[in-house]
Amino acid sequence: MQPFEFTTAPDIQTAILGSSNTDARLIAGGTTLLDLMKLEVETPKRLLDIHRLPLTGISVTESGGLRIGALATNSAVAYDAQVKSKYPILAEAILAGASAQLRNMATVGGNLMQRTRCTYFRDPLWACNKRQPGTGCSAQDGHHRNHAILGTSDACFAAHPSDMAVALIALDATVEIEGAVGKRAVPIAGFHLGPGNTPEVETVVKPGELITAVELPVLTGTWRSHYLKVRDRASYEFALVSVAAMVQLEGSTIRACRLAFGGVATKPWRATSVEQLVTGQTVSSELFQKAADAAIEGAVPRRDNRFKVALLRRSVIRALETVTEGAK
Repeated sequence: MQPFEFTTAPDIQTAILGSSNTDARLIAGGTTLLDLMKLEVETPKRLLDIHRLPLTGISVTESGGLRIGALATNSAVAYDAQVKSKYPILAEAILAGASAQLRNMATVGGNLMQRTRCTYFRDPLWACNKRQPGTGCSAQDGHHRNHAILGTSDACFAAHPSDMAVALIALDATVEIEGAVGKRAVPIAGFHLGPGNTPEVETVVKPGELITAVELPVLTGTWRSHYLKVRDRASYEFALVSVAAMVQLEGSTIRACRLAFGGVATKPWRATSVEQLVTGQTVSSELFQKAADAAIEGAVPRRDNRFKVALLRRSVIRALETVTEGAK
């Protein structure tokens, strides 16, 4: 780890000013950043501690939705009574990730900004377009079993690691970002960016900006939901495939559906084509087979991660079966 200066931000404006410095990084829980600093993937000259800023609250909005401060810990969100009762899929997704110790430190804003777990990104000895643009992608010919099959490019196909963000995109969350010129609200579907030719640009957050909150809209009607996570071991492991599934049923008819994937894409992946296919249709195994086929359209598997195509199909079917169980 390289030497660095450590200071504490007394207010949001100081944090915003500090984040405009390319040699500085904001730190809250530090569960990702400190790892990258130890590996010398990140080498900031200054760390600006923001964990004492007044951004930890979880409150009901005027419209009846929920506002979650960017510095609320993952544990605080997962065990919040409002989250558990109104948005149980978010609690389920958070509790499927990391460990209790990490969830106690990790923040909502940090989770949204966390970087890939690609082996080559995390080792400066290897070429990585995400870490050092234009150097190439070592994963192309290397080990890429855990990599993405959706939203990939020739420059990068590293999978996004978050569980929480997959649930948030299914919930149509909005990310509040504050900068020197004021606040802006970004739908989470547009918050993370695909790699394209600039894999080093991962989100819409710009230098001099800070995530201040995440807002969840009101869910009208009765929703059934389930977060399915398939991984190599039962805990403390990243997803090979995850599916956030939500449906509204009227008898055996799917009146509304939301579906999002993790572990298989370069960013949290909203499966809108699958949602449209099943909406208005009668629950059946044939329908779910068609949904599974639609889920893998456009997939670009490679040598070591081809199994994710079949695994995603089976996971979509299983998730839909779970949320429609007992439909009549």
